[in-house]
Amino acid sequence: MSKVLFTALPLSKETLKSIEEMGFEIATAIQGDAIPPIMGGRDVIGQSSTGTGKTIAFAVPAVEKIDASKNVCQALILCPTRELCIQVAEQVGKIGKHKRNLHALPIYGGQAYDRQLHGLKRGAQIVIGTPGRLIDHLERGSLKLDQVKMVVLDEADEMLDMGFQEDLEKILSHVPGDHQTVLFAATMQPGIRRLATRFLRNPLTIKTSTEAMSVPAIEQAYMEVRGPMKLEALTRVLDFHRVKLGIVFCNTRLGVDELVEHLQARGYSAEGLHGEHKQFVRDRIMGKFRSRAVEILVATDVASRGIDVKDVEMVVNYDLPKDTEDYVHRLGRTGRAGKKGLALSFASGRDIFRLRNIESFSRTKIPRRPVPTFDQVETAQHTVLLDKVRETISAGGLERYSVLIDTLIEGDVTASEVASALLKMTLPETMVREEEPFQKDRGFEGAGTSRSDRKYGKEKRFAGGSKFKGKKRSDGAEDRPDFKHRAKESHSFRVGGVPAKLFLNVGRLQGVLPKDILGALAGETGISGKFFGNINIQSKHSVVEVPEDKFDAIVEAFRKVRIKGVPVKARRFDE
Repeated sequence: MSKVLFTALPLSKETLKSIEEMGFEIATAIQGDAIPPIMGGRDVIGQSSTGTGKTIAFAVPAVEKIDASKNVCQALILCPTRELCIQVAEQVGKIGKHKRNLHALPIYGGQAYDRQLHGLKRGAQIVIGTPGRLIDHLERGSLKLDQVKMVVLDEADEMLDMGFQEDLEKILSHVPGDHQTVLFAATMQPGIRRLATRFLRNPLTIKTSTEAMSVPAIEQAYMEVRGPMKLEALTRVLDFHRVKLGIVFCNTRLGVDELVEHLQARGYSAEGLHGEHKQFVRDRIMGKFRSRAVEILVATDVASRGIDVKDVEMVVNYDLPKDTEDYVHRLGRTGRAGKKGLALSFASGRDIFRLRNIESFSRTKIPRRPVPTFDQVETAQHTVLLDKVRETISAGGLERYSVLIDTLIEGDVTASEVASALLKMTLPETMVREEEPFQKDRGFEGAGTSRSDRKYGKEKRFAGGSKFKGKKRSDGAEDRPDFKHRAKESHSFRVGGVPAKLFLNVGRLQGVLPKDILGALAGETGISGKFFGNINIQSKHSVVEVPEDKFDAIVEAFRKVRIKGVPVKARRFDE
């Protein structure tokens, strides 16, 4: 259908005000097609993929149909997962923001019963829940559905795949026979048709086109990267695109945990999300991601459906999904509400054949793209910096700083030297490349060397935890560099006398040497290097012996310190 303005739909002024505040003006295809018949009381089957706005398509009519003067459940929305349940509840709350006395309540497993019982007793008119927890409340008698006028089955195909067929039938048996039923699914499998035949009356079927389901606003590409080099490729991609909000998908819980550990060790603001997390942990992580306190969310497919976060710039398939449909669902996390998005996939070997299956399924071509080289990443960082400098100049208000510069220039110093010195004081070392020879990476096509390769020549460090390569001794063993530093015994801990162990989140993976840590300690605290003891550098962290009576001062001094361009987190080492 052609584009439809929300103001052209039969909606109340309160709902239109909420939609305007949410930043929506033009309805998506599924919204424009589905809202009028649902508002008219028609049973509807909507086939639409994630990211096309189907939540608004049923949430708006649900809010509009509620009689806020009655504190009883009048609309029931069923969702397959906790995450989708929370997302739908948030959307309903935003849409009903200006409806007086309207209450919506999410009910899902993992949340305390007390909060849900209180909300039901208060009289929630719209209940959004997962099948298992809804049945618990029905059996307790805390949830009554005898006055429900509208039932929504969101992601119905997913609920059937998860084995909720009997639960759905049990829940719907508690709803009056004259209610309206709306069903949404990404695929029309046989189980969906049987469900529709049993519970829907003369439904209107609305289906978005294949082109709409493939989310055309999303730019797709893949990079040919072998497993051991994925971490290096990912960090280059994140740095090159200057990602402020992105999701990285792994296929396993262990993969998520390990990748988060590596990213955090390299200074990225990253958190993991997978099925083993308790619900309160999931809620906390998603809250940080929505508020931009976390820039990179690393997740399994538990997050590929039902997570609606604005302005996600990029999705990276660190591992290709096993199911081709999951690929489309993952992509739906970016490019939402008509905005542009980028989806990159890492693949090698047999993964290339899986990509061909994904191309066939989504009816789109996924082009190959080289991993950004170190020089390209560096250039991108410099470009961003120079743009910020230009913006600052355009904004004006530099008069009092100009006086200081003029004072320097009156001597033998040029303006160029002053600017260069200021950049040197503010830029991390890693953003200014030294002119040194380097070797080419062999881990992926079209890439230059990693930062540690460029800095230390032949001492090759492969991302993902491969061993440090040293020279062979005559007896065949490897002669590895000694990463322990011992201050002279005659001087060690002269201040305070009692050693304490300081943990730092930088190590061999960042190319850190004892002199780097010792220099930072002495430079930031003013304490002479002779008063520090052992510096034990591991792959992802380091432990330093420092004077106990200076420990708190050292931790405080390290709050804004970078070593090798990585923000340092300092704390007491826990044995």
